[in-house]
Amino acid sequence: MPRSQRNDNFIDKTFTIVADILLRIIPMAPGEKEAFTYYRDGVIMSAQSEGEYAEALQNYYEAMRLETDPYDRSYILYNIGLVHTSNGEHTKALEYYFQALERNPSLPQALNNTALICHYVRLSVPRGEQAIRQGDPETAEAWFDQAAEYWEQAIALAPGNYIEAQNWLKITGRFGE
Repeated sequence: MPRSQRNDNFIDKTFTIVADILLRIIPMAPGEKEAFTYYRDGVIMSAQSEGEYAEALQNYYEAMRLETDPYDRSYILYNIGLVHTSNGEHTKALEYYFQALERNPSLPQALNNTALICHYVRLSVPRGEQAIRQGDPETAEAWFDQAAEYWEQAIALAPGNYIEAQNWLKITGRFGE
């Protein structure tokens, strides 16, 4: 049974009903409708939010196969990156965030998540906070500078968001460098 028919909570049911109505009334090619259905089934309101990441990824990959619009594909790629972030696969997540940004450079949430990974997360090499703990301030500064670049771009696109990042940029003297 499709996920859209299994949703139990009010928000998911409402989202599904509205999405189904939009699919019926908005003129679009059959492939676009099918791509949106897979995106909807993988999106935060269903599989991904329930922690069923394998199912969410299957839906996103199928949506990618069907979707041709670069802007729409950017959101699918971003959501694939979110799933990989949730799974602790930060290198894969970065790959998908970068792909999303290639198609839609005005995606502040992808810039923010990229900055967060540069700032906090340990991948194959120490990132910002981990480098400090390991006694490597030069590496830490390089990663913090990289995070600052991504956060400045995100803040420029969404000035009211990312207040904690803005504060960190100001406190560390990186705002507007």
